[in-house]
Amino acid sequence: MIISLKPKSKFYLNGAVVQVDRKVNVQLLNDAVFLLDIHVMQEADARTPLRQLYFVLQAALMDPKSAPAVHGLLASMLPALNSSFENAEVLAGLQVVAKQIGSERYFDAMKTIRGLFPIEDDILRPKSTESAEPIVTVSAA
Repeated sequence: MIISLKPKSKFYLNGAVVQVDRKVNVQLLNDAVFLLDIHVMQEADARTPLRQLYFVLQAALMDPKSAPAVHGLLASMLPALNSSFENAEVLAGLQVVAKQIGSERYFDAMKTIRGLFPIEDDILRPKSTESAEPIVTVSAA
């Protein structure tokens, strides 16, 4: 696998933070756990249920030693998320995520979750209370 990086880019490789000073292609010759800086979510951004799940998975990728503890947390998070959502697409996505996590394919699970963010945003977006047409019309006499 070849990773193309721009100058000053960072990525996480088996728990280590790597920063490059120029445009570079990095070729991984064996299995490695990596996470690109553009996929890293800050703790302050993990404000919704799916983003919190993403953040926990991210922790497992960034610090492989934490993976056993993360598995325990995920085991409690997934059932709670399944009971929280009614949207069929989100529920189907969570089933895929559960299988990916079970296979320790965390990066794939994070990618699946990122695809669910727009749906979650729509679900959590406040519904407008204003209707398109006024309920009462007033006419001048």
